Amino acid sequence: MKTDFTPEFISIIENDAWMLRILEIVRSLHLPDCWIGAGFVRNKIWDYKHNNKRTSLNDVDVIYFDKSDTSKARELALEEQLKAINSSVNWSVKNQARMHIRNSHSPYKNCLEAISYWPETATSIAIQLNSDNQIEYIAPYGLDDVFNLVVRPTPNFDLTTYRNRVASKKWEDTWKRLVIEE
Repeated sequence: MKTDFTPEFISIIENDAWMLRILEIVRSLHLPDCWIGAGFVRNKIWDYKHNNKRTSLNDVDVIYFDKSDTSKARELALEEQLKAINSSVNWSVKNQARMHIRNSHSPYKNCLEAISYWPETATSIAIQLNSDNQIEYIAPYGLDDVFNLVVRPTPNFDLTTYRNRVASKKWEDTWKRLVIEE
């Protein structure tokens, strides 16, 4: 049974001043189909559900979709631009219009389709701050797994790689109530 976690999800993000500031910084780049996803979102919800303070992030994953310039150099320039605004964040910027090549997939249509190929359903969520200062999100598998603390592979991801990733992340050491599925 699916639950509508949208109001709670939006509220959690809206009540985090640090996240809002990061979203504002990324919005200032004016990139097409631009979002912040993965651990930035997933960890926040898991921390919230576990009553944890913010766990540290390896990086902040900024994604966008722009077929007009799919160069790695453009992504690196954007990372430098973000570092100039806030050097305390390890920014990772990826144009999803080129990521299908790295992943040996057919070209993606947009960021929503691209994140459907991310490893876990609870990781396949991204948010943005729109021009009206409202939180928007994309989540091809919904919000149920992230809120119910379920870690499961997306249908498009390699199961062996998923298993190795989950083992290396050791998420269950930080978030004790996670249920890891295959």
